[in-house]
Amino acid sequence: MPLDADKWRAEDAAMDARTRITVNGVVSGPMKVPAGEVAPAGGALADPFGRAITYLRISVTDRCDFRCRYCMAEHPEFLPRKEILSLEEIDAIASAFVRLGVKKLRLTGGEPLVRRNIMWLFRRLARHLESGDLRELTLTTNGSQLARYAKELAAIGVKRVNVSLDTLDAEKFRHITRRGDLGKVLAGLDAAQEAGLHVKINTVAVRNINGEEIPDIVRWAHGREFDISLIETMPMGETGEDRACQYLPLSEVRARLEEELGWTLEREDFDTGGPSRYWRVRETGGRLGFITPLSAHFCDTCNRVRLTATGKLYLCLGQNEDADLRAVVRGVPAEKVDAALEHTIRAAVVHKPKGHEFAISSEEIRGQMPRTMNVTGG
Repeated sequence: MPLDADKWRAEDAAMDARTRITVNGVVSGPMKVPAGEVAPAGGALADPFGRAITYLRISVTDRCDFRCRYCMAEHPEFLPRKEILSLEEIDAIASAFVRLGVKKLRLTGGEPLVRRNIMWLFRRLARHLESGDLRELTLTTNGSQLARYAKELAAIGVKRVNVSLDTLDAEKFRHITRRGDLGKVLAGLDAAQEAGLHVKINTVAVRNINGEEIPDIVRWAHGREFDISLIETMPMGETGEDRACQYLPLSEVRARLEEELGWTLEREDFDTGGPSRYWRVRETGGRLGFITPLSAHFCDTCNRVRLTATGKLYLCLGQNEDADLRAVVRGVPAEKVDAALEHTIRAAVVHKPKGHEFAISSEEIRGQMPRTMNVTGG
């Protein structure tokens, strides 16, 4: 019998006192931060609900060497290069966030490691690790380029990487990614481990594609001493696929692990600063995370904002409010950019909404965003 969402939420609330929320009303359209608006001065970044903003996810490119079915269309129209932030502009914006108290930077894409000269940006941002102002610099990758870059990433100061991997079957992998080579990803994982990087596998649960395989993926990950997080698919943009048919609630997955396979999941007080809630699987000895934006919202503890490759600052993955930081770095005299960025970021964060309105069922999809994940940043 599947574990229903209400039971999941009640159990999780008892474990870590997180209150699940439902947001009514959709905020749409770009957020305009008036030039004369007074931003809160001093102190760490905090939104209107008292949540400290300590985590910035940065999309360095909308380009990717895969075309994952739940992420983008098979033939996407990539953005003109002139619209993409330069690496120097990304450095300036990220550094402004660090000055404002952000402690974790994650580079994403698209696929971040296909961006030309990306190691230059990692080396630049690593200066904040050396100063102690930044706690962690990391990335999410599809793993296709890890064999090339793992050793250099480790030398720069990256300690952990998240690698997206939805199947261990080479034929199914090519089907999901529309073009990927599983062998290259596995070689990248080997290189990451050899370089001393801590690896977490991210697996999107997709009904009728990899749902039955998830226990095997978890066993494999734990056998390699990798953590693994399972993720519910989200309604982000048009991909040419049926979102409602793809959606697999992780409550169903967890029920199968516990009730059919007899696994024992023991809650862990472990936090990487992201949205995963973690359990230790007694039978495998490994750590298993659940990211449940749909079946059990975690908006109440959100500490994140997202910067797109075009410089738009999205305050919520599932809302359309944004602030244009590219306009600041390209429109303000160089000697005033740092102050202007800090002002605009503070003014934007006070508009961060309480949460999203994502919802998927077999009958409907609510809260779908017009932008795809490769544009927003994974």
